[in-house]
Amino acid sequence: MAAKQNQEVKQPWIPKKERIWVFGAMAVSAIYVMWQLWSLFHLPSSTWHNRRFEHTFKDYGSNARIALFVVLANYVLAFLIKQRIWGRLAHLKKGLVVLLRYVKKYHTSIAILAIALIVLHTVAVFMYGFKWDFNNISGLLALVVLLPVPISGMFRYRRLDKKWHMRCGLAFAVLFLIHAFL
Repeated sequence: MAAKQNQEVKQPWIPKKERIWVFGAMAVSAIYVMWQLWSLFHLPSSTWHNRRFEHTFKDYGSNARIALFVVLANYVLAFLIKQRIWGRLAHLKKGLVVLLRYVKKYHTSIAILAIALIVLHTVAVFMYGFKWDFNNISGLLALVVLLPVPISGMFRYRRLDKKWHMRCGLAFAVLFLIHAFL
C-alpha cells in the first residue's frame, strides 16, 4: 500500500525543464522593477509632469508590447499549424513548428518580463497623472483582465485551469490591442 502511495507523486507546479527559465525571469524582473521604481521615485516631482517623462512610461509600454507579441505568438503559431492549408507549403509548416517550439519554451519567462514592464508602465502612468480618457480606461481594463492570467497559468501546469488561462489571456490580448493601437 505504501509503495502505491509513493508512486502517486503529484506533478510540481513548474516542470523541471522550465524552472531555470521561470525563476531566472522572476529574478531578472524583480531586480529590474526595483531598480526602475527606485529611479522613478527619486526623480524630482516636477519631472513627473514633463513631456520627457511621458516618453519614459511609453517606452515601458512599447517594450511590454514587443514581449507580449512574442507571448501571443504561441497561440497564433499553434492555430496556424493546426490548419489544413499546408499542401504544397509543407516546408513552411516545418519552419513554423520549429519557431513554435522556441516560442513555447520561452512563453512563460517572456510573459513574466512583460508583466514586469506592464507594472512599471502602470506605475509611471499614475505618476504622470491618470486621466479618465479612452486610452487610460482601456489600459486599466486590460490590467484587470491580466491579473488572473499568471494565476491560471500556474494551474495550467497541472491541467487544473479548465482553459481559463487561454480565455483570460485572449481577453487580455483584445483589450491590450485596443489600448495599444486605438
